[in-house]
Amino acid sequence: MPRFSLMKYLPTRSELREHRLLKPVAHLLEREEIWHLNRRSVAGAVFIGLFTAFLPLPGQMAIAAVLAIFARCNVPLAVGLVWISNPLTMPPMFYFAYRLGAWLLNMQLETHAIDMSLTWLWANFGAIGWPFLFGCLVCGWVLAITGWVFTHFIWRLHIISRWRERRLRRIARRLQTSEALSPDQSPKP
Repeated sequence: MPRFSLMKYLPTRSELREHRLLKPVAHLLEREEIWHLNRRSVAGAVFIGLFTAFLPLPGQMAIAAVLAIFARCNVPLAVGLVWISNPLTMPPMFYFAYRLGAWLLNMQLETHAIDMSLTWLWANFGAIGWPFLFGCLVCGWVLAITGWVFTHFIWRLHIISRWRERRLRRIARRLQTSEALSPDQSPKP
């Protein structure tokens, strides 16, 4: 989708500045670097978005936006990546995080006595809370670092391919100009 056709659906900076919910942080949204797409900004946003996606807290998008603003990373990308943890993916992600945390902390998993009630959850929070939180932090950290490295790698490959394309175009132009010149007009080395 062309960039300008996408821009007509997005709010302008002045509209964001005047939005009543964003008034307290409107001055922070004026920073140019939080809207740019460069290697540092994108890689940082990928790190923040993927790490925040594994936080078992409400308001993950707001947390990612605040972290991206203070880290001067691309805010829309950081907020968008939080959505890898959506209602469909959250149960397997958090179950895996719990299992990993229990394994890393060398704790026994007790799944036979689970009761789906708040009283059971509060009574057993000490037994399941720490492995779950630790697993979420480890998963988020590993996924975030992997995403950061992968973003830098892909960005570098893209830059190298663009350099090669430009070099081939320059060579093709030189060949075309040397073929267009007659033999007596050819440049001397």
